[in-house]
Amino acid sequence: MSFDRSIKIAPSILSADFANFGQEIQAVEAQGADWIHVDVMDGHFVPNLTFGPATCAAIRPHIKTVMDVHLMIAPVDPYIQAFADAGADILTAHLEAGPHIHRTLQAIRAAGCKAGLALNPGTGLDDLPYLLDMVDLICVMTVNPGFGGQKFIHSQVDKVKRLREMIGDRPIHIEIDGGITPDTAPLMAQAGADVLVAGSAVFKGGSVTNPTPYGENIRAIRIAAG
Repeated sequence: MSFDRSIKIAPSILSADFANFGQEIQAVEAQGADWIHVDVMDGHFVPNLTFGPATCAAIRPHIKTVMDVHLMIAPVDPYIQAFADAGADILTAHLEAGPHIHRTLQAIRAAGCKAGLALNPGTGLDDLPYLLDMVDLICVMTVNPGFGGQKFIHSQVDKVKRLREMIGDRPIHIEIDGGITPDTAPLMAQAGADVLVAGSAVFKGGSVTNPTPYGENIRAIRIAAG
């Protein structure tokens, strides 16, 4: 994975057809997706249950781009190796998920993955100066994690602007997860984000037998983001 700050659209398979993950991934990649975002939820750290390492391993052969795995789980550390073995390119853990986030980020990199750090909407940036040299990606949650289709939290725009200043010239992606549409994408791109996770905004109106709307949706977000 070479680093660049061009806008990348990362469809979240949380909004895909669960019975057709392989075909859904192939369809959105063919329609212009840059990364594939996998939302892992444990029913404990967040109020929903989704996928584990076995699902990630099953879909990995279908992903030709980047497998971006977002761990909304606590504890994180016991599962890092399993998700790395399942083929994750990026593993993102939440700052709020445990007391030893520095150790978690070390472990993610040691497992051979790019290390991501996620921040909930209510979490500030005070801890980040001590972690910036440990991360390859920072994911700013613009909804409270747990469910797709929620409304965008506008207070996070300022957080992203401040985060972009903190990062400086470090090769760290800023990813936005939650409520991304053609209306909110330009706000985040202008604030400094370069990876936009979109679920329902990408998958709405399409299917594996009619994937053209996926491409139209991806292009609309990309054009809006500039």
